[in-house]
Amino acid sequence: MTGRRPRTPNTALAALLNGHGMSHKGLAFRVNQLSERDGNATAYKHSSVARWLAGATPKDPVPQYIATALSERIGRTVTVEEIGMGVAPEEAPRGWDFPRDREEAIKGARAHWSAGDGRSGAFAASGYVLPVTRWLAVPADSTDAAPSPDSPGSASTGQESSSTGRLLGTEDLKELTDAAEQARVWDAQFGGANWRLGWIRRCLNERALPLLDARHDEATARELFSITAELSRVAAWAAFDAGHSVAAQQHFVQALRLARAGGDIEMGTYVLTTMALHTVLEGAPDQALDMAQGAFHRGRRHASRRVLAFAKLVEARALARMGDATGASTALSRAESWLDKITPGAHDSPRLSYVTHSRLAADATEIFRDLRKPRAALGWSRQAGELSDVHQTRAVGLRMAVAATAACQARDLDQALDHADQALVLLQRVESTRARTHLEDVATALMPWAADPRANAFLQRLDQGELTTAAAVR
Repeated sequence: MTGRRPRTPNTALAALLNGHGMSHKGLAFRVNQLSERDGNATAYKHSSVARWLAGATPKDPVPQYIATALSERIGRTVTVEEIGMGVAPEEAPRGWDFPRDREEAIKGARAHWSAGDGRSGAFAASGYVLPVTRWLAVPADSTDAAPSPDSPGSASTGQESSSTGRLLGTEDLKELTDAAEQARVWDAQFGGANWRLGWIRRCLNERALPLLDARHDEATARELFSITAELSRVAAWAAFDAGHSVAAQQHFVQALRLARAGGDIEMGTYVLTTMALHTVLEGAPDQALDMAQGAFHRGRRHASRRVLAFAKLVEARALARMGDATGASTALSRAESWLDKITPGAHDSPRLSYVTHSRLAADATEIFRDLRKPRAALGWSRQAGELSDVHQTRAVGLRMAVAATAACQARDLDQALDHADQALVLLQRVESTRARTHLEDVATALMPWAADPRANAFLQRLDQGELTTAAAVR
């Protein structure tokens, strides 16, 4: 007897409905309205929505009506891909996979990084549902999956690399660690679209991933996976900064899976928190809140205090975007408390050395700007410190842009223009889509003063394209 193939529950649609408090009846009612508007009479009910959640996909153009109804509810554009009705599973692009099997994960990583940049498109919150769910369920692969030191090809004094024929040692691992840190610094200094960041893919393809084929002892294998995960995370953030949202999501998924393959829950917590920040900045703070809180609770017994502080900081940013001033202030205070608990000699994560009290103050500037509390935002900006660190060019420039918009909220044109000028000077040095977006936000905030000669002069400078596309200044 041939049975029907069971449907896969639509977790993407469920996440959007549950996360934004839209009832089944309310969605069905609005879909009927949109359909009637286009001359198509439908009679969907709450039971229809239940079938969609169970995996049924209605005929066109109903998926678009569903996406439109959710767009109206959430306040941003929701695509049919994001509600899980746009691409059939067998047509889904590589890079989104999060295999349960570790060997399949390695194959997937090789296929992803050896391929091109992949398709372009808008951020889809649903792309993170499966990876996040599986990581929260099992954040570390079993130690049984790690290569045995007794396997053929291993040695008691080292590990032989199948790609080079020599022993894999600490110098190889240090080389990759240094490469990841150098890439992070370049991203912060020159922007994610800068040509210097193009070599990360080559480093992953030619150095990191081939080493996974070698026979290692368990400790070496896990460290190699963690370093490869960090390289993938840096590549993801650079892609996001360059405006390549889909590529960024796929890179983040690979980073999270590699962290799990290495059994490194701290690294996984860090990656998932960065994914949550990405989700906040892409306009889905409700889902980002779940991700940041999940990362914190999963990493509570495994991650360093600095990583946990970062998770609380991202939680605060998500709550601010949602308009929850009390929740955001509480999460920010807890992030500060975790940073205060870092003591000399205690376990710490060198990868997050940039998460300091100054970084917290910079993020707090944006948190309170988003909450429309400009005095608090400007106070935190002053606490963030001076503008002297050349390796934080983009971060400081973005903060100045945020401070400029906060000053506009406070109706302080002088301060707004002062911060705007500093932002322009700094951000014209980086190649970054986010930099351009922040300066466009400043221009919008200054429009009420467009007739003022000083504001008009600044707006003209922006119109004349003083934000370069080449990082000529080093």
